[in-house]
Amino acid sequence: MQDGHNGGNGLGGSLLNNGDPHVQEVVKTAHEELRQLMRQRAEIMKRIGTLKQTIAGLANLFGDEILGEDLLELVDRKVGGRQPGFTKACRMVLMEAGAPMSVREVCERIQERMPAVLLRHKDPLASVTTVLNRLVEYGEAQSVVRPNGRRAWLWISEPAPTTIRGEASGLAASQL
Repeated sequence: MQDGHNGGNGLGGSLLNNGDPHVQEVVKTAHEELRQLMRQRAEIMKRIGTLKQTIAGLANLFGDEILGEDLLELVDRKVGGRQPGFTKACRMVLMEAGAPMSVREVCERIQERMPAVLLRHKDPLASVTTVLNRLVEYGEAQSVVRPNGRRAWLWISEPAPTTIRGEASGLAASQL
């Protein structure tokens, strides 16, 4: 019986190991498209963040009245609506900060502005850390190391010039 020699991988593993050029081409094409779409998503999320930041700045200067109700909701400024989610709260705090922030600083700012958001979390510092790391993965934020050796996160307004998302965040963290 041949199945015993495949070591539990079954025929699927042996077919891929044989290097069928058609299968490898499909996998390669799908992989390239996925990488391209991930880069595009990161660029789109950064652009959305830039636009939200611009609109929020204009609303700060001229008042929320200049924004329609739909736009108020899109930029997370709608009054009387439901509280924004935890990730949205972290995004808003980073976007409005303009400088790198520690996890503790993000928590404090959320506590000042939207205390109800933190009530649902047993360990807010851990939850904020998780969200900030996800924002880095999404290409929306950058993790940096402060002179004191502590990590901080910075909102990225515009895409970095043609760098791969993972490389850009890794370089910033290791070089500062």
